[in-house]
Amino acid sequence: MRTQIGIVGAGPAGLLLSHLLHLNGIESVVLEARSREYVENRIRAGVLEYPVQQLLIESGVGARMLAEGLPHNGINLRVEGQDHRIDFKALTGKHVMVYSQHNVVQDLIAARLAAGGQIVFEAANVSVHEFQSDAPYILYEHDGRQQRLDCAIIAGCDGYHGVCRDSIPAGVLRAFERDYPFGWLGIRADAPPASEELIYSSHPRGFALLSMRSPTVSRLYLQCSPDEDIEAWSDNRIWAELQTRLSREGFALTEGPITQKGVTQMRSLVVEPMQCGRLFLLGDAAHIVPPTGAKGLNLAAADVAVLTQALVAWLRRGDADGLNMYSEAALRRVWKAQRFSWWMTSLLHRFVSHTPFEQRVQRAELDFLFSSVAASTALAENYVGLPLVV
Repeated sequence: MRTQIGIVGAGPAGLLLSHLLHLNGIESVVLEARSREYVENRIRAGVLEYPVQQLLIESGVGARMLAEGLPHNGINLRVEGQDHRIDFKALTGKHVMVYSQHNVVQDLIAARLAAGGQIVFEAANVSVHEFQSDAPYILYEHDGRQQRLDCAIIAGCDGYHGVCRDSIPAGVLRAFERDYPFGWLGIRADAPPASEELIYSSHPRGFALLSMRSPTVSRLYLQCSPDEDIEAWSDNRIWAELQTRLSREGFALTEGPITQKGVTQMRSLVVEPMQCGRLFLLGDAAHIVPPTGAKGLNLAAADVAVLTQALVAWLRRGDADGLNMYSEAALRRVWKAQRFSWWMTSLLHRFVSHTPFEQRVQRAELDFLFSSVAASTALAENYVGLPLVV
């Protein structure tokens, strides 16, 4: 089989890239190791930046997001039982949208299949070859037979544990990473959110976050040890700790049945460059951010926007400059998002290693943020999203 762009991974990055390429008359085939049912129901984050919302709307896959998503005009930072609201609308004129990642994936899969797009689910033993030549190809197994996909470009959208990044020869990539000394214990609960907007709480016992997925489903997080034993956390213990860390006079946290819980380690990672020959890395295959700044899915969409522009210029006009500069262009936004995610994480979490001096500086940073319109605006601009291509 032959196509113009071979895409490994049917997450948001791979599907959005395939969709945008189709709108520009460029063929692609998406290979995904998991089943369609698994991919469409894999629960992930769900805060979409304003530029990502606009991209989905303009490309024709934003109707359900507009109908079912929850627009948020701000967030609340809760410190010592006091709320400080960052008003996105007043400071930037923009908003974010709470709309789960699996819904975005469902919308993109539906659009691709309706347009006759090729998505091969349950593609086993995927491997990428000859991407440092003019004739790259992908091998995979499907329906019990080995298949070969010849293409002009390979897009590695297969996540942190995928095969694409690890297929790049040793010495080509340089990894920049940081592991944080804590994780997040996250739950999904059948409980109406206790707030219309997200609450980021800095508490002496550790960070907590109140988020949501719908008007009836809450998503909540607790700072914990990165190797926390989830079995040691009963539902009652989780709710008691959330009640403590999110407490505020006049605030009542809504409880309900916990339907999902797990521990996520917090880490930052960027690999440079995000390309090798005709293999291009997008999304989690190239970078990981701590979830504090809600940047994971949004960064993947930005990578897609940059690569789409480059591919259109190359395939339509023979202009390879965008492809040659893809990594440099994408990394400008990646590092800005990494800075913001690191800053939000450092601002709100408790660090066991902090000295009394560092604790006072952290509190002074919060005080400055709450008293400065310029500082609040900087937070708001980063949270609602920088331009996709910077």
